[in-house]
Amino acid sequence: MQSKRLRRAVLMALVVAAGATAAPAWLSGSAPSVETSQGPNLPIFEVDGAWPTVPAEMRLGAPSSIAVDAEDNVWVLHRPLTLPAEQDAMAAPPVVVFDTEGNFIKAWGGPGAGYEWPQREHGLHIDHEGFVWLGGNNCPTNGVPRVEPVSDDQLLKFTQDGEFVMQIGRSDGSGGNADMLNLHRPADQQVHPPTNELFVADGYGNRRVAVFDAETGRFKRRWGAFGDTPVDDDQCQVVNPTSFSDPGPGYFNVLHAIRVSNDGMVYAADREHRRVQVFTLGGAFVGQVITPDTPFARNLTLSPDAEQRFLYVGGDDGIVVVDRAALEILGTVRPAGILGAGHHIAADSQGNLYVAATGAGMQKLTFRGMSGAR
Repeated sequence: MQSKRLRRAVLMALVVAAGATAAPAWLSGSAPSVETSQGPNLPIFEVDGAWPTVPAEMRLGAPSSIAVDAEDNVWVLHRPLTLPAEQDAMAAPPVVVFDTEGNFIKAWGGPGAGYEWPQREHGLHIDHEGFVWLGGNNCPTNGVPRVEPVSDDQLLKFTQDGEFVMQIGRSDGSGGNADMLNLHRPADQQVHPPTNELFVADGYGNRRVAVFDAETGRFKRRWGAFGDTPVDDDQCQVVNPTSFSDPGPGYFNVLHAIRVSNDGMVYAADREHRRVQVFTLGGAFVGQVITPDTPFARNLTLSPDAEQRFLYVGGDDGIVVVDRAALEILGTVRPAGILGAGHHIAADSQGNLYVAATGAGMQKLTFRGMSGAR
């Protein structure tokens, strides 16, 4: 295994090779007088307490995932069945769209002909062609009320108007980590535009990154922690280790989020092992950032500048800011009123962050400049 120093050097060389560009608009400007991040030269955020405006006749269940499209519209995937039964008539469809100001645009989704809607909605992604990808993480023995006792082993692809396009995998279909047809309770997914490949954090039932052709759904490759072959250990109960040593165990434990950078690096949030691992597009391990003694890697997203200077990672009670090139933690975003680390997070083109927190709701963190900006 490469030394930590060598892995960091390789990562930095790959990032620098993408080329330097001028500072983007979202990184310019003065910071407010009250800082909401720790440390110098870090992004500062403020909670927008008015975002979003949900129509009075609608009720949203637990918000599981959040994504931003090319027009900076914000897409929320929630769980209608988490609402009390007496609110069923008011339940919004599972996919709800708002603009950046929080105005309601539309809603759609749910069971329909020709596809298997997940029983427990989990991950949402809008790809570069505007297609909507979503999946679920239900397990038949997890005892969640009001859902069918099946395993969500599929991903669905729709147009932005809710027209069904494709299903990868089948409900209750998984054969484990070596299965090339099915997922197994996938947590998150992202399409990489240059290759049109779908990278999946297949991380609740399986312990792998799985890659598919986003046009055909054909399986292409897979890998586990440190780029090794993943080993089956299927169970509904999440194992929460309290401590372990760096670099952590040799397998993923709830691979919960995945992002692919503009320069072709894959970032995988291994939630219960409190680390973000970095890979090449082909699955070669490059490096990781880990906090063995503190909750970390609940989710992740990339800053919107061309170089994608920062990784935003849900950890402890806020959003941890990581220097992407050096894989070093710079500080933590904790503005007053933040919902915490969140369940899934996303960034828009202006640098704002959006948080979906299943047990607490959802919110917008408005970008207010950089600490120490002149």
